[in-house]
Amino acid sequence: MKITLKVWRQKNNTSKGAFKVYQAEHVSEDMSFLEMLDVLNNELVVKGEDPVAFDHDCREGICGACSLYINGRPHGPQQTTTCQLHMRTFKDGETITVEPWRAKAFPVLKDLVVDRTAFDRIQQAGGYVSINTGGVPDGNAIPIPKKIADEAMDAAQCIGCGACVAACKNASAMLFVSAKVSQLALLPQGQAERKERVEKMVAQMDAEDFGACTNTGACEAECPKGISLTNIARMNREYFVASLTSYEIQAKGDGA
Repeated sequence: MKITLKVWRQKNNTSKGAFKVYQAEHVSEDMSFLEMLDVLNNELVVKGEDPVAFDHDCREGICGACSLYINGRPHGPQQTTTCQLHMRTFKDGETITVEPWRAKAFPVLKDLVVDRTAFDRIQQAGGYVSINTGGVPDGNAIPIPKKIADEAMDAAQCIGCGACVAACKNASAMLFVSAKVSQLALLPQGQAERKERVEKMVAQMDAEDFGACTNTGACEAECPKGISLTNIARMNREYFVASLTSYEIQAKGDGA
């Protein structure tokens, strides 16, 4: 296969970027998209040029590092991670446009690499359990209905890749945050900090300058793990209940 690549090149987070065209020849249809970029970078290094910077780690569809916007879609034409996207998805002679995530909260660091530490700060704000559980309990010590366990596991599949943000016209992080909130809100271990958690994580999400959710569903459609929009509905309920509780506590404190 011969592929024409239009790749976004940007030296650093302060410089102005632009697309640069490369010709990738001898591309095997069995290569993953990242392997194709590896071949391109090897050729650039041989020519004495700067290789294209892009994020990657496990290359098994688990870590969520490979954040590329390919032909106008997060991770490309299939609902999967970029490392699991193979070149047989494209046609011989096709032109492929490769960009970084485009969101204010995800500033470009270099080429196709963006700073996604905003997700880390949201998680640190409340996405954890800090109760003292004592020793390691037996797996069956806390009975959890299968339906609830399945829903919690479905939410826990979120790998924090940011495709939901990249797909959203408002660059909203609601799907990511709602998955992290739901994961713990559904389980007994997460009840102690349930109300405080959702308030803190939503506040941090807003502080990071992510956009608002308008329920278009693009995030769910592009999520490589199929995280459901029902998590957003659950987070909204969690936040509403937590806000009412906070208001009642404040009203009592003010003597209202």
